[in-house]
Amino acid sequence: MNSSKWLRWLPSILWMAAIFYFSSRTGGDLGGWLDAIQRWIPMMAGFDWGHFVSYFILALTYLWGLRPTVVSWAVKGLVVLLCLLYGVSDELHQAFVPGRTPDVYDLRNDTIGAVLAMLVCSVPAVRRFFEPKR
Repeated sequence: MNSSKWLRWLPSILWMAAIFYFSSRTGGDLGGWLDAIQRWIPMMAGFDWGHFVSYFILALTYLWGLRPTVVSWAVKGLVVLLCLLYGVSDELHQAFVPGRTPDVYDLRNDTIGAVLAMLVCSVPAVRRFFEPKR
């Protein structure tokens, strides 16, 4: 793999490091911006926007790193699987952080974020951004 192909994975690596960092913090350390969103949209009280947004972005960085010639459903499935696996490792990591616990609902929100990112990538104008120019 030449250096430009490795550099395409840099956003994924940096974003995974950010997720790891924030997973090492407690809710009090992160501030209350998620509480504000949940007050504005009460029906979303059980939904963790932080996980959703984090894995939406992670999915896009994975797709960028893969740089498929065609953004097929198989590629999108691979991206979602990679996000799910990283989400599992994130939840395991949280088991060792004081004040944090693994949560299957966080994993659900991670996956929803990744799936929706891949659905957005089904829009032709967005999909073309991730496919190499022919």
